[in-house]
Amino acid sequence: MKILIADDHAIVREGIKLIVKTLPEVRQIDEASDGKEALSKMIKTKYDLAILDISMPEITGLDLLQQLKFHNIETRILIISFHPQEQYAVRAFKLGASGYLSKDSAFEEMGMAIRKIAAGGKYVSAAFAEKLLFNEVSSTNQQLHESLSDREFQVMIMLSKGKSVTEIAQEIFISDKTVATYRSRIMEKMQMKKNAELTIYSLRNKLIE
Repeated sequence: MKILIADDHAIVREGIKLIVKTLPEVRQIDEASDGKEALSKMIKTKYDLAILDISMPEITGLDLLQQLKFHNIETRILIISFHPQEQYAVRAFKLGASGYLSKDSAFEEMGMAIRKIAAGGKYVSAAFAEKLLFNEVSSTNQQLHESLSDREFQVMIMLSKGKSVTEIAQEIFISDKTVATYRSRIMEKMQMKKNAELTIYSLRNKLIE
């Protein structure tokens, strides 16, 4: 099995490698320090599984999932994240991820997740699955950002991080005008007027670090 580990923190990559190396079926482990490098390697090499951090610079984990669809790359994906938000997991699965782990439990469940995904299944921790199920059956406490489309959510996160309309347009390959349209829709749905309000909201809800 060929595996790619993509995370911008070297110490996290080393920790994941220690776990992956214990799996006898793994014969090759490559690394990437950001989403751009990960995409480049995945275009050139066919991996059986890629383990992606959701918050990488250049191209985030969610952005990378979209890029993989664009390039018709069918590598199975395990997303790891510090974000406890169920919303990230839901969006990751919609974009084609096969598994989602919080970094709090990643080192305990990594081996199990890799084996299940490699066998063609999907993986989410039991505790996380309960939260997802609860959110599925009860929408009374739905948060404002949950009404956003995947692209609107992506733009909202980038705006929350302080990126300009032009920077966002360049990163996700759309026009400034389109980004501005997304921003207007986001502000309307989020009931806000300024980017600073998005940043405060995202920090409070642990959507960004």
